[in-house]
Amino acid sequence: MTLKVGVIGVGGIARVHMPGWAASEHAEAIAGCDLDEAVLQKWGKEHGITRLTTKAEDLFSDPDIDIIDIITPNMYHAPLAIAAMEAGKDVICEKPLAPTPDDIRRMIEARDRTGKMLMTAQHFRFKGNSRAMKAEIDAGALGDVYHARSWMLRRDGLPIRPGFLLKQHSGGGATIDIGVHILDLTLWMMGNPKPISVTGVARTELGKLPGAFTRWGDVPDFMDVEETALAFVRFENGATMVLEVSWMIHHDTQGEDMQMWLYGTKGGSHWPVCNIYSTNYETRQQYNLTLQKTADIMEPHALECVEFARAVAEGAPSPVPAEQSLQVLTILDGIYRSQQTGGEVRLDS
Repeated sequence: MTLKVGVIGVGGIARVHMPGWAASEHAEAIAGCDLDEAVLQKWGKEHGITRLTTKAEDLFSDPDIDIIDIITPNMYHAPLAIAAMEAGKDVICEKPLAPTPDDIRRMIEARDRTGKMLMTAQHFRFKGNSRAMKAEIDAGALGDVYHARSWMLRRDGLPIRPGFLLKQHSGGGATIDIGVHILDLTLWMMGNPKPISVTGVARTELGKLPGAFTRWGDVPDFMDVEETALAFVRFENGATMVLEVSWMIHHDTQGEDMQMWLYGTKGGSHWPVCNIYSTNYETRQQYNLTLQKTADIMEPHALECVEFARAVAEGAPSPVPAEQSLQVLTILDGIYRSQQTGGEVRLDS
């Protein structure tokens, strides 16, 4: 049986989800929903899809649809996902799974109550170099990871659309837009240790300067979210992490600089170049290893859709468990709370 997919939010990232549904041997997109009628009709013509609506409820009530793909602004993820699961649909939802930990808890409760699958579309996990590095770490190449340094920095990458810059739609700025990417990837590589505290700041400096601009145009005056977040995180197992994310920062990069360094008792690693560093203390030799099997077998946004459909069809676990997304948002929410209090905050996860 081929699973039928309904897409909610057909602009933007939907363009990289659609090749995944087209490539899947288990699923195909048959319907779309968007509030913008013109965008919806254009998308339908591009993909040969005629089942189009401006009401998400139409997809939920459609007995032919098995999977809902949610690609809307962040604040609408939880209510749409919960309604979809209650209607008997499995759900793949763009990152962040939701803008607050409580929202994700409600989504998990709905998942457990309905027995449907819920997955966050964290596409960096599906890159070839990520999977290669994860396999080495899981095999013990680093030993016990006790510290991480991770950042995702842009020099001129502040998006200018209201869906990103108005908190009523996004729930936050760079922290949960791009911070969610590098934080999710780092926690996954570390084995998802339980976070217990965070000290952080979330602020805007450059975006409010006169004449501020990015690669997409001038920074709008209506922006009410942060452009930068910095944090120090402690975990229950004793590990620590330094996290830095920014849409706009005076950093030596063209476009985006996304890096992760992990330090363990047997070795260290650097992603995305996929180097592993170790030392033999008996022979006093140091070793640098570069992984070779790092090619993407498919564009990662597309591959995450393929893997989700396979998991649904085969009755396998969610490729990105919602509990791991809850850890991510617990930390990111902790950064906002720490900004408000001016100090370390304890976390519940």
